[in-house]
Amino acid sequence: MADLTTDFLGIKSPNPFWLASAPPTDKEYNVRRAFEAGWGGVVWKTLGSEGPPVVNVNGPRYGAIYGADRRLLGLNNIELITDRPLEVNLEEITRVKADYPDRAIIVSLMVPCEEQAWKDILPKVAATGADGIELNFGCPHGMSERGMGAAVGQVPEYIEMVARWCKQYYDKPVIVKLTPNITDVRKPAAAAMRGGADAVSLINTINSITSVNLDSMSPEPMIDGKGSHGGYCGPAVKPIAMSMVSEIARNPETHGLPISGIGGITTWRDAAEFMALGCGNVQVCTAAMTYGFKVVEEMISGLSQWMDEKGYESTSDFVGMAVPNVTDWQYLNLNYVAKAKISQDDCIKCGRCYAACEDTSHQAISMTADRVFEVIDEECVACNLCVDVCPVEDCITMEPMKAGEIDPRTGKVVEKDYANWTTHPNNPGAVAAE
Repeated sequence: MADLTTDFLGIKSPNPFWLASAPPTDKEYNVRRAFEAGWGGVVWKTLGSEGPPVVNVNGPRYGAIYGADRRLLGLNNIELITDRPLEVNLEEITRVKADYPDRAIIVSLMVPCEEQAWKDILPKVAATGADGIELNFGCPHGMSERGMGAAVGQVPEYIEMVARWCKQYYDKPVIVKLTPNITDVRKPAAAAMRGGADAVSLINTINSITSVNLDSMSPEPMIDGKGSHGGYCGPAVKPIAMSMVSEIARNPETHGLPISGIGGITTWRDAAEFMALGCGNVQVCTAAMTYGFKVVEEMISGLSQWMDEKGYESTSDFVGMAVPNVTDWQYLNLNYVAKAKISQDDCIKCGRCYAACEDTSHQAISMTADRVFEVIDEECVACNLCVDVCPVEDCITMEPMKAGEIDPRTGKVVEKDYANWTTHPNNPGAVAAE
């Protein structure tokens, strides 16, 4: 069977599934339950330095975006870092690590951007026996207004400076958690690398307002008639997170920089996709908050079964395999030709493909009086919209044209069997399967 054991920065864990720094990792009780459920590691909810206490709101902290059947697609939160005393957290981390030496425990930290503040807290964290630290440079609300969180993560010079301090005063792995609330995520990643950081994790939550109460005219969640911007997470942010991960993974300046992937990971397949894009492991939050800690059981069994089917013996066998196939638009093969094909055996005659193509695309699907839908090859530009709107999986497929066939749209002969190419031949790393 596949071996899910991971070695991330020399930190071993029985599987690549870690809980991200968030409410699920705020106290000993939660973390022990998580480990008993099977999680490979946790990033303890962000600790702050001693000083004025952190005070969270005593009202709604979450806003939500729902899909069909009230499926939770995204959460917006306005919760701050831990409001529990630093010493209490440190004592709990020490006990849990002693009892679970085979599980990864990373401590998330956020203190003022001053060298002394980091110099003071790092020895205390080291004394817990935790496996490493994660610098929270991404929180977009509350703490950023105080000059921390995303306020640091949006300034590469600050990232490099603080990472350098941490490497000076702490002798275990330092992970920098990056904010997505920035134009080019490659720059803070490169700054973390210059500062000596051992890895980056991303993405942190996205600055957002999920909804407005049209009776009170206040953003949700509402606290005494007013609302605030918060951090957006959950399945809806996965595409954004994967794009940012891939940008760092394929950037020559950050080549080889280990990545811990975060953002909407709900299933084993989500995790495998992040890992294929270069992540050594993944961190999960919203899925656990939605379904409970035992959701990891499906993640573990699903990933193991898939790896067995593919012949992967360890997770390192497929980490980063998709990176060479991520390219810029200018390198896409404009000679590649495909056409949509509708399976009449699977078609339920709903007409969604016809409506979408007729009204908003290229009028490439015909409809007969008895509602038989066919693709008009000479009009089809292979945009894939019909596949995306069809409610029946694999009813509509995109069929690449083979060498020697005539493209009905242009009247030209297809010169190469591009169906057998993994990617555009101009893309470095592309391999022809001919």
